[in-house]
Amino acid sequence: MAKRGGFPGGMPGNMNNLMKQAQRMQRQMEVAQKELEEKEVTITSGGGAVEITVTGKHEIKALKLNPEVVDPDDVEMLEDLIVAAANEAFRKLEEESQNQMAKLTGGMGGMF
Repeated sequence: MAKRGGFPGGMPGNMNNLMKQAQRMQRQMEVAQKELEEKEVTITSGGGAVEITVTGKHEIKALKLNPEVVDPDDVEMLEDLIVAAANEAFRKLEEESQNQMAKLTGGMGGMF
């Protein structure tokens, strides 16, 4: 009788458990990713002169300007405040994303 390749009786128990854990982690990461995409972060700059809200999909949802900061002779300052607020909001999203993934992977780093 010809011998089949592989392990007798299927996968060894440890390999089977490892596969189940990997599938569970993948499902948890998909749920976490969806939660992050639905998340919103609001940041202000210029002492509240500019307020920006971004979504987890890296889209700007809202932008509010304090009328006092709208100076037609200094548009550059307003542009800088908007850019600063947007960049800070996106940094905050990235930080939250990394924290969420670290919780799921238990600090396994680049394994997954």
